[in-house]
Amino acid sequence: MDQESEFFDIAVDGRAITVRSGQPLPQALDAAGVYMPHLCYHPSLGPIQTCDTCFVEVDGNLVRGCSVVVKPGMEIGLNVEEAESARMEAIHRVTANHDLYCSVCDNNNGDCAVHNTVRDMHVPGQHYAYRGKPYEKDYSNPFYIYDPDQCILCGRCVEACQNLQVNETLSIDWERERPRVIWDEDVAIEDSSCVSCGHCVTVCPCNALMEKTALGKVGPMTALSPQAPDGYRRLGRASIDLVKAAERSTGFGPIFAVSEVDSAMRETELKRTKTVCTYCGVGCSFEMWTRGRDLLKVQPKAEAPANGISTCIKGKFGWGHINSEHRLTKPLIRENGSFREAEWDEAYRLIARRFNAIRDAHGPDALAFIASSKCTNEEAYLMQKFARSVIGTNNIDNCSRYCQAPATEGLWRTMGYGADTGGIADLEAAELLLIVGSNTAESHPVIATRMKRAAKLHGQKHIVADLRKNEMAERADLFMRPEPGTDLIWMNAVSKYIVDNGHAAEDFIAEHVDSYEDFKQSLAPFTLEFAEQRCGLGRDTLMQVIEMILAADTVCGVWAMGVTQHSMGADTATALCNLLIVTGNIAKFGAGAFPMRGHNNVQGASDFGCMPSRFPGYDFVTEDDVRKRYEQVWGTELTTRPGLNNHEMVHNIHDGELKSLYVVGEDMAIVDSDALNVQSAFEKLEFFVVQDMFFSRTCEFADVVLPASPSLEKEGTFTNTERRLQRLYEVFPPLGDSKPDWRIHTELAAYMGHDWGYTHPSEIMHEAAGLTDLFTGVHYDRLQGFDSQQWPVAADGTSEAQLYSGGSFHFGDGKARLYPVHWNEPTDQPDREYDLHLNNGRLLEHFHEGNLTDETPGIVYKIPHGFVEVSPQLAEERGLESGRMVRLKSRRGAVKVAVQVTDRVSGKQLYMPQHGKKNIEAVNVLTSFQADKDTDTPAYKECAVNMQALDDHGPAPLKPNNQRHKKRHPTSGVQVDRKWERDDYRRPPKVRPTGSGI
Repeated sequence: MDQESEFFDIAVDGRAITVRSGQPLPQALDAAGVYMPHLCYHPSLGPIQTCDTCFVEVDGNLVRGCSVVVKPGMEIGLNVEEAESARMEAIHRVTANHDLYCSVCDNNNGDCAVHNTVRDMHVPGQHYAYRGKPYEKDYSNPFYIYDPDQCILCGRCVEACQNLQVNETLSIDWERERPRVIWDEDVAIEDSSCVSCGHCVTVCPCNALMEKTALGKVGPMTALSPQAPDGYRRLGRASIDLVKAAERSTGFGPIFAVSEVDSAMRETELKRTKTVCTYCGVGCSFEMWTRGRDLLKVQPKAEAPANGISTCIKGKFGWGHINSEHRLTKPLIRENGSFREAEWDEAYRLIARRFNAIRDAHGPDALAFIASSKCTNEEAYLMQKFARSVIGTNNIDNCSRYCQAPATEGLWRTMGYGADTGGIADLEAAELLLIVGSNTAESHPVIATRMKRAAKLHGQKHIVADLRKNEMAERADLFMRPEPGTDLIWMNAVSKYIVDNGHAAEDFIAEHVDSYEDFKQSLAPFTLEFAEQRCGLGRDTLMQVIEMILAADTVCGVWAMGVTQHSMGADTATALCNLLIVTGNIAKFGAGAFPMRGHNNVQGASDFGCMPSRFPGYDFVTEDDVRKRYEQVWGTELTTRPGLNNHEMVHNIHDGELKSLYVVGEDMAIVDSDALNVQSAFEKLEFFVVQDMFFSRTCEFADVVLPASPSLEKEGTFTNTERRLQRLYEVFPPLGDSKPDWRIHTELAAYMGHDWGYTHPSEIMHEAAGLTDLFTGVHYDRLQGFDSQQWPVAADGTSEAQLYSGGSFHFGDGKARLYPVHWNEPTDQPDREYDLHLNNGRLLEHFHEGNLTDETPGIVYKIPHGFVEVSPQLAEERGLESGRMVRLKSRRGAVKVAVQVTDRVSGKQLYMPQHGKKNIEAVNVLTSFQADKDTDTPAYKECAVNMQALDDHGPAPLKPNNQRHKKRHPTSGVQVDRKWERDDYRRPPKVRPTGSGI
């Protein structure tokens, strides 16, 4: 639609107002400053049409305003008698369902939709007597409660669960005498398929769904709330009844005046701070509501660019690590075999003295540095600056080496940039998603909500290739289980068939792609017959994959560690990129390549130079003009000697060449492959510095441990999986003597004779942006609040979600490249002694080994320890049942772990979550030091083990009521038609039948 026709006028009570085409009426009126009551409507959910407080007259007809989309010439009647009468009848019915006790309610914070609507509609008082519902409050979930007495049955929670999060747990039982929201087939929350994502709590317009962390804590009198889980509840109930008795004579006016004062008083103590999630790479942003050092709630906002109002269990509730008693708050120095607390000055002086001594004796390349993917972009920049300009080495890397380096390599080879080619919106809009080796619903749950929503509401198709039947596989249109490590074969076979049979995007290739002929020749071995034989896939399955790809106008390839953590990880990622290019599914909206970034800032850590061969912005350290630019700004001469990646560092420690290591925010002793080998390397270091929040397994080997601050105690930026830079703000001051990492780096550099002088992270970003073309226009002023930018960012601050719009790729000639790849057998294969294949990955509830999530009691309650998944077939063969302890032994080590029998795995395939911080339970005691031939990413997914049943037996690691055991209950949503079929819910303005109790 052209610019002139995008806006037009409508008439509201005879007055012209300008609206935007396609706007829902509530948003159009809000934007114009015209008040139309509405309770059940939410901008992120759309019209639900349950509350009826929004009745208006449209072109002479009485309709619910939330369901209206503005059109040119529309005439809206708000202040007409029939509409006003209908709205007032509706709000009376709402107050009959909700016990108004605002001044002692933890939700009286200015955004309670029930309170605000009653106030703004000038409701004089209780028209229909409130009657409590015959249901108990549900406190069973460790994170939130449901109070049926406060529930107005608006259905927002149901709509959010069914059609936004698409976990499909909640519904409303309209057939009851007193309807209520139910979980699954009406069970307690904790016994349901609820995944504790928090969507329902976020959208609840009142206090029917509340975070337990907020109960009794938000306001000066909220300890008296009947919802508070302590001894004041009875006193609170008595005080409420006293107020209610007075309310019958005074009406709502005076009582609401008191609650308004109470709400204003809370603002002096209640702090709302925007931050960005510290867990996975989705990049969810939200407000943190705090009072002192109490974290009351996490409140996502519709304007959050990556997630909107969505969260997962970790982002919504997993913040126990912030105030944990286990936090490091003082520097620690090893002395006589044990650690003692020290002051910062002593720690800095010791580090500076030892670093200088090792460099003087062995050269700068005897020291190496590991940056953290949990730290900010600014901190990553300083870490590589410290290595290069203070020490004089390119020995700098980050945990992208453990997971995403092969994906980056595949993208560099074929398209030019090492990042997602588009944004999350492309994943929502695609006709087909090809999901390979990605447990998206557990590893990137908020992105999974967009995928599930697109499939449920818009018919998006999904192909899932994985060893496990995860949630995305359960929901897929086509799920296939290739043999481990063989994805490259079937993807090349699909490409070959498409090319050989004339289905390739020949016009796109001719104009925008190089190396087509070489690529076609390289596909010769990859016949469908070879794919059938080696991948264990039927021809019908392969043909269905081909047909689905060819039938879709737009395809997105989605992959994660199931692709990258193999000895052919880079080649397999390349094969998927080739397939997207050859079918023309690149450089257009709704298509492209999307490797899912695992950590919150693993993209940013590489973007800002924590790589052995590249400066920030991916400029090579060997390029003279680039290096001179850095030398001029930093004031030091820089080396061109190649640096070591983190995998090579371990080799070099064993060889005696690497003498010192500085690791920030990475539990390398547990998360690196072949953990016992890594730990034995750490024992050989002359000097080892670890900077972290907790005393991790890696800290045990350190000479100095520096206490760092988490994301909520610092400012800076993170870059998410779609290349989106977002600001985070300090929610709390650093705990004890801990410090933000950027300040530690700056102060340590000063002790090493380099006075950087940074006083705020914005200064660091300003320096980095001035040195790189990729971030030229990045500036804190352009990242205020929920504003964001996606690189590359032009000097004027503009950026685009699409990297290759118009078909111009990041190579000299502007063309993509089809990159031939070849097949090699995976390493560490099963044999007679080690007869089982062990896969591994993440859990929805925990992040990685659990250093953060183990500090949130509710998460530990749900998943207390690690386990190994065993198929029903294998369990029967070996006489195993859930809860039985087994010893898993690989060619490198052994662990002891409990069995969980499940059909998520099949045959002789095992799956073990990465959760575990001790050698006896850590999967990487088992994995090998074999790595991808091109990137040195460990082949975590190539691991053969044997399994010995032990006499120990305990409860099943997943409780019987774990959501994974539960059946979901999909509906179309609130099913409001069932409500209006009830005799006691006839459409206003008819008077509600006496005694209906609704």
